[in-house]
Amino acid sequence: MDNEKDHSAPGEHGDEDKISRKLSSTSIVTDDECGGDDDNDEKRAILLGPQIGLKEQLEMDKDDESLRKWKEQLLGSVDLNEVGETLDPDVKFHELIIVTPDRPDLVLPIPFVPDSKGFAFALKDGSHYRLKFSFIVSNNIVSGLRYTNIVWKTGVKVENNKVMLGTFSPQKEPYVYELEEENTPAGYFARGSYSAKTKFVDDDGKCYLDMNYYFEIRKDWPN
Repeated sequence: MDNEKDHSAPGEHGDEDKISRKLSSTSIVTDDECGGDDDNDEKRAILLGPQIGLKEQLEMDKDDESLRKWKEQLLGSVDLNEVGETLDPDVKFHELIIVTPDRPDLVLPIPFVPDSKGFAFALKDGSHYRLKFSFIVSNNIVSGLRYTNIVWKTGVKVENNKVMLGTFSPQKEPYVYELEEENTPAGYFARGSYSAKTKFVDDDGKCYLDMNYYFEIRKDWPN
């Protein structure tokens, strides 16, 4: 980050103003409409075979006690009659929660609603924070859900974070997954506007969220 020389927000000078007009608000696509990942993660999707409904899965495994118990434990209190026989799992993301010490949690609905400058949110430089995502799984078990977040500053990739979240069964109540603590870069050259791309994809290569947005790092927390 020390080599970065730009510390202005979109709209403060020519180049950034062009970017701001092009992506002045959060853009989001969901499910199978997601575009390709910069690192081609979908090309490495695990071949798991055809999807099978939950009822059929349990019926197939009735003679394998350990596997049956594992699936029953994973499914918990899922009402199979309500789930029905829909084969494809669905994951809907509702909120991003930014947790920082000694400050109220910042709760952002998904998709983000950018401010007048086009920023989804702002962070203080040199600060500690955690991200929490709230999401609901329905229809079927989603296997190997993983999170990817790529960040650029003035066109240079400065972060490429990948986290395997795990396998989740359908349920009415939302899951809340908290990532490990991170630190924002510190110093004069670290401040300014950043662009980011967040994706959630499963082992089948199915994309449930593909979101592009801007955020800002400031000298102080916003009021």
